[in-house]
Amino acid sequence: MNRNLQGVIAGFLLLTLAGCNRGPSTTSADSVNKAAPPEESQPQPPPAPKAVTTIPEGTKLRVSLIDPVNSDKNHPGDRFAASLAEPVVLDGKIVLTKGTKVYGRVIDAKGSGRVKGRASVQLQLTAMTLEDGKSMGISTKTYSDVAPATKKRDAAIIGGGAGIGAAIGALAGGGKGALIGAAVGGGAGTGTVLATKGKEIHYPRETRLQFTLAKPIEI
Repeated sequence: MNRNLQGVIAGFLLLTLAGCNRGPSTTSADSVNKAAPPEESQPQPPPAPKAVTTIPEGTKLRVSLIDPVNSDKNHPGDRFAASLAEPVVLDGKIVLTKGTKVYGRVIDAKGSGRVKGRASVQLQLTAMTLEDGKSMGISTKTYSDVAPATKKRDAAIIGGGAGIGAAIGALAGGGKGALIGAAVGGGAGTGTVLATKGKEIHYPRETRLQFTLAKPIEI
């Protein structure tokens, strides 16, 4: 074998070995089709805590009744609804808007007696509904009211009855008849008083009442 043929064979072998050692080529399409590794999710910062507003004990809640309350019709345990007639303001900021719904219950209710005992009511607020629809319990001091006394009215009735009786007695039998008539007339006036009940407490719708918080509330 001559040297030229040996050189050709050697060159062919070198090219063959180089082709075997070369890896598969990567095209641009392969790069596009290859899925990109997923990005690592970044932890989200925790939400900022919601500011809490504390309405202190002793705060006045001025309300307007939605349901009427009456000493001669309501009973202990009855529920009633109302709304804030004025906003509650702390440090120049409105924390409870006018119209906020509040709810309460009748602690006690007593009608007026015929012989003695004036009408009275005792009320408390127990809950409210905030603007966002959240309901929460509240506690207020007891609101109390007592009907006015009727002593002047009773004295006028008794005195009027005595006067009329005296006039009739005088016409019937002179001075002695006047004394007898006064006694009879006075008895009739007393009977009228005993048959007449005293004044009741009637709070119609939109009556304004004031309650005082017994415990602070957080909103």
